[in-house]
Amino acid sequence: MSLTTVEFDDISDARYGGKAAGLAQLRRLGLAVPTGFVIADASGPGTIDDAAERFSQMTAAGATPVAVRSSAVGEDGDDQSFAGQYDTVLGVDSVEAFAAAVRTCAASVHSRRASSYSGQHSATMHVVVQQMVDARAAGVVFTADPATGRRDLMVIDAIAGLGEALVDGTASPDHLVLDSDGNAAVHEVGEVPVLAPDDIADIRSDALRAARHWGRPMDLEWAIDRSGKLWWLQARPITTLPGDLNEMDSPLAGADHVYTRCNIGEMMPGAFCPLTASVSGYAIDYAMQMTQVVARAQAAYEKPWLQVGYFYGHMFLNLTEGTALSSGLLGNSLEQFSMSICGRVVDELQAQPPKPFARRLVNTVRLTTHALSAGPAIRRLGDRIAEFRIPAGDDPRLILRQLESGVEQYCDITLTHVRSSSRAAVAANILESVLVRQAVRGGRSEEDGRADAARLMAGAAEVESALMLEELQSVVRTIAGDEAATEEFLGREPDQAVSELRAADNAGGGALRRFLSRHGHRGYRELCMRDPSWAEDPGGLGTMMQVMLRSAVDPADRGPVHAHVEAPRSAAVGFLARLAQGGARGREETKSKMALMAHALKLGYRHLGDVLAGSGRLPDADLVFFFDRGELHRVVGAEDIAGLVQCARKRREALAFQDSLEFDDVSVGRPAPLIARIQHGITDDRIPGRPAGRGTVEGVVRVAKSIVEARDVQRGEILVAPVTDVGWTPYFTVIAALVTDIGSSVSHGAVVAREYGLPCVVNTLVATRVLRTGDRVRVDGDRGLVTRLDEFPRLQV
Repeated sequence: MSLTTVEFDDISDARYGGKAAGLAQLRRLGLAVPTGFVIADASGPGTIDDAAERFSQMTAAGATPVAVRSSAVGEDGDDQSFAGQYDTVLGVDSVEAFAAAVRTCAASVHSRRASSYSGQHSATMHVVVQQMVDARAAGVVFTADPATGRRDLMVIDAIAGLGEALVDGTASPDHLVLDSDGNAAVHEVGEVPVLAPDDIADIRSDALRAARHWGRPMDLEWAIDRSGKLWWLQARPITTLPGDLNEMDSPLAGADHVYTRCNIGEMMPGAFCPLTASVSGYAIDYAMQMTQVVARAQAAYEKPWLQVGYFYGHMFLNLTEGTALSSGLLGNSLEQFSMSICGRVVDELQAQPPKPFARRLVNTVRLTTHALSAGPAIRRLGDRIAEFRIPAGDDPRLILRQLESGVEQYCDITLTHVRSSSRAAVAANILESVLVRQAVRGGRSEEDGRADAARLMAGAAEVESALMLEELQSVVRTIAGDEAATEEFLGREPDQAVSELRAADNAGGGALRRFLSRHGHRGYRELCMRDPSWAEDPGGLGTMMQVMLRSAVDPADRGPVHAHVEAPRSAAVGFLARLAQGGARGREETKSKMALMAHALKLGYRHLGDVLAGSGRLPDADLVFFFDRGELHRVVGAEDIAGLVQCARKRREALAFQDSLEFDDVSVGRPAPLIARIQHGITDDRIPGRPAGRGTVEGVVRVAKSIVEARDVQRGEILVAPVTDVGWTPYFTVIAALVTDIGSSVSHGAVVAREYGLPCVVNTLVATRVLRTGDRVRVDGDRGLVTRLDEFPRLQV
């Protein structure tokens, strides 16, 4: 080996740059790499003359033309790729052209674009010289999807001929996304596909081999020659990936277990930080397991993540574990169980053998008694929450001990909420089943019976969430009654408007302070330990209040509509209706108490973050939310946590990627996010769902996949959202109807929509994917049907 040129087989580290090191590793793996060599420090004196001799040897062997490519120190490394920052020269076939190409690559290390990219003014430039492949096809393969951060997907972009047109963006490639089994989940190709199935299989196999060798997701360039042989041209780590989206996944309770986002997706919409999973997720799982214990579906609390799963940052219910409950009760079939959770019969769910009649009778009595006797526990909730003191002081170990004690209380409070919800669900399910049977006997459809049940349940009054909304409307009306105050509130930034009003010594300020005193702990994603409640989020609250205020100046301002509901024809149905209405009130009351305890805990964890950041233990206070509860014991200790802090940072990066993922309503085994927008469940512009709020209305759609997008809603529009929790309800005073992807007739959105006289269809599964903002639709809340009347014109390209 000369001092100037280095053979690929003699390279064992990254001293000659990442590109050279990657090629050397590929050769060691046994993958096909075009012949070539590396010029060490191409800017050195006499280097080009020495390298020209090695180039002449390649020419004599027929290994030209060649590609001359940069391999600067730091390029194609773990942290930066420098893609396109340095020069490459192709088709070099003479000594003169070779010398010019090496000078061009060497000089590019000083280019403005390279120094701007790296923040450095120079680096040692080594140069890779390789025989060019006479390519039939070329392209890149990513062993993880750089757009979504998903490690279970592989992306292949392929183009006919040389790959330069792909790299410089001058040609549109065939685009393939392969799932973990190698199946093409996305297959966007031209009239004549660039790659045959065998080509795809070979690229996938070699790429997975490389990723296993490096131990991380890789970005690889390849080419297929005219004879069909696959060659590898470059290998580098993908530098743009966030942390592993599955790093904090809970254990899978069973390979064939059925998980769903339904129901829990209303309480816990979107993706959540690891601390929320190990606090709120843990509490929900505990409460559901203890309910199983009461009904003798399991002997005792077993371990976390049995009833609830946490995958890709999202919460799921384990329906399979829940079947143990339904199989041990009277009158609770698998179909009823899946309908109550998912709004449909879940065919993927297998029923467990029913228990003997005597055992089911005893279990039913035990669980019913447990649910119906929740009154005393509900009444004690206020005192239980008051017992918890939000941690103060600057001793992180003491703060954590107090918070751990608070989590235990949170589990008990969540169990009381589950008891209250069970009471509501029992009454609602019995009422619905009775009215469905009556409808069928009377020659009507099951949907008619469900619509009858929804109408009767709409008679509930004094529902906590509706009262909360009435009080917020009262604040807005107070502002609207003063023209100058209205102009001033609307003329400020939302956070400034709320902060100034909250401090004001006038009627509006007093009304806002009273509202926040009673409801300030509520908000969007209120069980999240990281997301602020209304009291801590003047910007979010102000945005909603400004939307409501603009609407309030309209004389048609909407308030709760306690519409007359036709009296039931039988005393039994009337009793069930009253029971269901009372259950809805109790469920909303305990949900508020549960949110109050969550609010106290999130303030405590925020204080812990401040203390840890102030002592230098964490780089910033927000990072505390990206540890599991078990990890916090290490964080407040004295050991070196540099590696753990880096993991937390990567988890924080991953959260935005996780939040953009969408799932089918039901999954068998580990839930996998949707890859393509599958438009199932819609025929001839008819989207079936579940009736949840009576009435029919036509209007323009506003699709809001997050509460941030909802701020653009205009008066009279039909809000289409994945799910709505309490944080969305102020917009219910503006919209004409509500449509959600998931939910049930007793879900939060449905309860409040009925109180405000809004037609409401839930559990459409696909509405946010099928409909677009600007479409005109008819929402039939009685039948549970959304019909698209006119499509908003799309931009033609």
